[in-house]
This record gives sequence, C-alpha cells and structure tokens, in this order.
Amino acid sequence: MKLGDFKALTFDVYGTLIDWESGMVAGLAPLTDRLPRPMSRNAILETHARHESAQQAQTPGRAYSDLLATVYRRIAEEWSLGVSWDACRQYGDSVGDWPAFPDSADALAYLKQHYRLVVLSNVDNRSFAASNARLGVDFDAVYTAEDVGSYKPADANFDYMLSNLSALGLEKSDILHTAESMFHDHKPANRHGLASAWIYRRHADEGFGATMHPGEAPSYDFRFDSMAAMVSAHQQEMQGRQ
Repeated sequence: MKLGDFKALTFDVYGTLIDWESGMVAGLAPLTDRLPRPMSRNAILETHARHESAQQAQTPGRAYSDLLATVYRRIAEEWSLGVSWDACRQYGDSVGDWPAFPDSADALAYLKQHYRLVVLSNVDNRSFAASNARLGVDFDAVYTAEDVGSYKPADANFDYMLSNLSALGLEKSDILHTAESMFHDHKPANRHGLASAWIYRRHADEGFGATMHPGEAPSYDFRFDSMAAMVSAHQQEMQGRQ
C-alpha cells in the first residue's frame, strides 16, 4: 500500500491539524491557576477528555461550542471551583483561538495538489470556520458533528461521510482517513473498512492526552509523527515514480 493509491484524504482536525491540547490548556488556565496544587499538563487533558466524552454521549446533538461550556463547568465542579456561566461560554467560544500546528497549512497546501481534502470533525460549523482560516486551504467537503447530530467515534459520522463521498464519486478504496486520535478515528475507521494514517502528534509524550483510551489498539496503515513527515513520504514516493 502506498500513499499514491488514494484519491482523497479525510481529516480529523483537532489534534491532527489544530493543536487543540495547547488551546485547551490555555483556555483552562483561569481554573488551573486557582488550584491549590499544580496539575500536570497530561492530568489536565485527561480530565477534559473524560468530561468531553461523557457530555458528547449524553447530548450528541449539541453544538460543540455549547457542549464545551458545560465541560468547563463540570471540570470546575470537580475541582471545587466556583465559575460563572459567562466564563463557561467564553471557553466554549475559544475553539477558533486554538492554534494550528506549525506544519499544517504548508502540508495541506501541498497535499491539495494531489488529493481531494475532506474534513470529518467533532465540531460545530461556526467554530470550524475560524479554525479553517488558520489552515488556509479550501477543503473539498466538510462534515461536522453539527451536520450529523452525533460525535465520533459514533458510526453515524462515518456513515454520513461515506454516503456523501460516494455521491462525489469516491469509494472506500479511494479514501485514506488521516487522524491522530485512536479513540475517535482509527477505531471507527477499522470498523468501516477504511485505510488510515496515524499522525502521531503525541509521539514524545505519554498517554492519550485529550482523547479517551481506545481500549484494544486499532490498526493503521501508515504512521507519521507530523503532517510534514507525511508530505516528505509522499514526495519520496513521487520521486520514485520518475
């Protein structure tokens, strides 16, 4: 199997192209700064993952920015910190402030020359529009949790994407699902018979950070530690064909 075998790359965005963990840690600073003892970055992210996953399961049709406001309140309550709803809403509205990884925009600009680029993301459309401005590329299709009414790893999100991509003339064999999260992306990609590329942004860290533990490790077809590394691998393939 080679990267050049595919016609479309379907992307998870947050954790893969957007550095959501840095955005989360910065957005939670008004809470963590009030804790009597400092928490490690991973402990903060794991707390967020637990509450976010639970809330997504509880209210799957809720827009991500609204859902994050509740996550902020649940975290504050767990840490015995008082918090206003305005502060919760401010956190929910912060997704557009989360930074892109330094290599994302350049990698997408290169890959756009060779693939159709598609988004499958656990986000609302307004928040994604702000993130998309940071990525600087026109995606060929965008499928959000708001569109589907559920959050990955639900099968409905992948069913929705595959149905719509079929209407665009793309079959499963044409698609390489490209993502960091084992829990949200690679496990359901396995269930749906999709090839996948693991962008292992957390390769120098421990644990799963802002995503839940996937349980039994899913399989993947490619692994890259960055989007820049994926581009380099594609370029080497192209040179080998000359």
